Amino acid sequence: MNLSRILPYAKELLEKVVEPGGVVVDATVGNGHDTVFLAELVGEKGRIYGFDIQEQAVENTIERLKNNGLEERAQIMLRSHAEVKEVVPAEYHGKVEAAIFNLGYLPGSDKEIITKPDSTLQAIEALLDILKPGGLIILVVYYGHEGGVEEKEHLMQYLAELDQKRAHVLQYQFLNQKNNPPFLVAVEKRA
Repeated sequence: MNLSRILPYAKELLEKVVEPGGVVVDATVGNGHDTVFLAELVGEKGRIYGFDIQEQAVENTIERLKNNGLEERAQIMLRSHAEVKEVVPAEYHGKVEAAIFNLGYLPGSDKEIITKPDSTLQAIEALLDILKPGGLIILVVYYGHEGGVEEKEHLMQYLAELDQKRAHVLQYQFLNQKNNPPFLVAVEKRA
């Protein structure tokens, strides 16, 4: 297949903007796969701030980072991504290169614990304040679960109304797949 699947495309986009020594955010660390990928991209002098509201996700991510020798590059917190602006030090505001979200639930865990529209939109708004111009927010939207459609609808309405002078918004989606396939939204900060 010549078209990139959703998760590989997310990585392709991140590779375009994240540089060694950079500062990035994993807004939903989950099982730590994106966190490790970002930690490798930022290199030894870079920094990653990771968030999740589930203790199991934080533990899984810290363990995955340790297994890859990357734990010194990351600060992983049992906190909502809505607190990103308070957590990322002010010295990095305007310098954050990228952030990634996987919206939905933690694979292999309680499907009742899901990302919510209010905190997700608060986090996106805060990230737009602290991203550098040209920085990206990547949202991988899984919505085939209870509450997922509601979050998707709130998210898409917010993004459609985002001032084009503030950000470019791209949706990448396979239209002919069944069972609510995930899709990607990339938000690039303009200025």
